[in-house]
Formats: sequence, structure tokens, C-alpha cells
Amino acid sequence: MVEYRYLGNSGLKITEITYGNWVTHGLQVDRDKAIATVHRALDLGITSFDTADVYANTGAEKILGKALKGIPREDLEIFTKVYWPVGNRGPNNAGLSRKHIFDGIHGSLRRLKVDYVDLYQAHRFDYETPLEETMRAFGDIVRQGKAMYIGVSEWTAEQIREGHALAEELGFQLVSNQPQYSALWRVIEDKVVPTCEELGMSQIVWSPMAQGVLSGKYIPGEQPPAGSRATDDKGGANFVKRFMDLETLQAVQRLKPIAAEAGLSMPQMAIAWVLANPNVAAALVGASRPEQLDETVKASGITLDADTVEAINSTLAGVSNQDPQATYSVSPRTRPI
Repeated sequence: MVEYRYLGNSGLKITEITYGNWVTHGLQVDRDKAIATVHRALDLGITSFDTADVYANTGAEKILGKALKGIPREDLEIFTKVYWPVGNRGPNNAGLSRKHIFDGIHGSLRRLKVDYVDLYQAHRFDYETPLEETMRAFGDIVRQGKAMYIGVSEWTAEQIREGHALAEELGFQLVSNQPQYSALWRVIEDKVVPTCEELGMSQIVWSPMAQGVLSGKYIPGEQPPAGSRATDDKGGANFVKRFMDLETLQAVQRLKPIAAEAGLSMPQMAIAWVLANPNVAAALVGASRPEQLDETVKASGITLDADTVEAINSTLAGVSNQDPQATYSVSPRTRPI
């Protein structure tokens, strides 16, 4: 079964393998298969689920709400996010203004069919809204019982520090950050992780397999497998293309004997590498069919020895991005509409 970790300095425990339905539900996978995959996640011991209002333009939240119907609420940890525009495009339908945050939480609760979410996250930093306004709105949502905890996603170390200080002044706690993190994308290690460790915040990381590249399924010089992320013209291909150069794919292939020596599959090793970072509370995994989860959940509880970690890092040293400046270019300078 999947093991649990505390989320930051809070008392909330979440499954270290958390199910995320970003590019699958409502886009790559039909409703019935998506619901079956959520049910398989539950059967395997996953109780933490991450989504966002913007995923499939609210479709992912709706599917997750249907999939979790009938499960006792106290047995689940449900996360969602606010920032990007959904529905009608307008000047106040994006960002982290008080209005958009309250519109966002009410819409998410309605679609998820719950009275509260366990974690409500700022999906990006909003340069157009005073941070104090954003933090006051989040604090009020916590006090109203609509969210138990507040987190952020893809904020810089400085933004996290300032937001954390304001949250403390206003009587609530920032407990997490949700960044991209994998053995190929390590940009949070220099500044974001040390800052969060100091402040008592965890990482809930997305794309621990670098959009599937660390599974080893993309063979250098060959066409991507049919149905893979790299062939998805609805958005998936745009996210994976940064890892699809020849040098990166060749380096990933050299990981296969390392995984074999450790007795692991490539996906298991990639997820175990992420979970070896003590500041990581959970790795987000998705699936386009239920049986995919059977393998990835086995990464829970695995401890990679120092030699294996060093071998992975050395093999990917020339192709992994460790530049902390990459954290400063994620949030748009103006609200998207």
C-alpha cells in the first residue's frame, strides 16, 4: 500500500504517491475510463487527489467529483487550484484577486461535489494583485471552512517567503509548493527547497517522470509511440518537447541498466528519485488507463541507495536543468485572458 507523509509542518498526512488528473481527464481519456482509473488508485491505497479548475476548462474537476462520489469525505485528501481563466474570459476571471479566488473556490466546490477541499493552491503568482489581498482572501476561505490548508504552485523562493510571512500575520499557514521536479528538471533545488525547508513547507511535485521521458519509452531516432504524450496535439506534446532532444533521450536510455541493477522499472526509479528528497511530500502521477498505476505505486516506500542516486545524477549531469533562474520565468507578468 502507498505510504503517507506529512504536508509541511501541518498535521495533514497525504499519500506520497498522489493522483493528478491534469492532462488526462477531460482531454486524453474518456469519462468512464477516467473514473475507472480513479477507482483503481483508491484500490491501490492512494487517497490524495490533485486537480485544478483550469484542467480541461473545469472538466477535470467535474470528472473527479463524479469518480469520488460515495467515498467517505474523511477518507480523502482533495487538492485543487486557482489562477488561470476558466469559462467566460473577462478582466476579473483570472489571477489571485479576492473576487477571482472566491469565484474559484465556489466553482471548484460545486464541481467536486464537496463542502471543502483539503488544500487550495495559488496556481501561479499574480503580479497584478497586491499579495496582501491574495493572502487575506485565502485566510478568509480557511476561516470559513472551505479549505483546510493553503499552498502555492511554481512560486519563487522570494515569493514563497513573502507569502508565508503574510499568512502567519493573518493567522493561517502556507504548507506547500507545487513545482515541476524530476531528475531532468531540478531547478528548485538551489533556492526554493532550502527556503521551504526553513519555513516548514513541503513540495508536491508534478511531472516526476519528465512528462514520461524518464520511463525510457522514447527511443532516440525513432518516432514516439502511438498514443504517448509526445503525440498529443491537445497540449501534451508542447510540455514534453523540452526533453525530446537526442542528447537527453540517449542519456535516459543509459539509465536502463541502473534501474535493472536496482531491481526497479524506469518509472519506479524516477519516482523514487524524487521521493528521496526529504522536502518532497508527494509525487503527482497520472494515468490514461487503470493498469498503469499498478507499477508506479510500487515506488512508494522504496529507498534508493547512495550509489544508485549518484549513478542517476552522473548519467543525467549533462542534460538535467539545475538553473534556479528557471523558477523566475514561470508565472506570467500579466494575467492571462
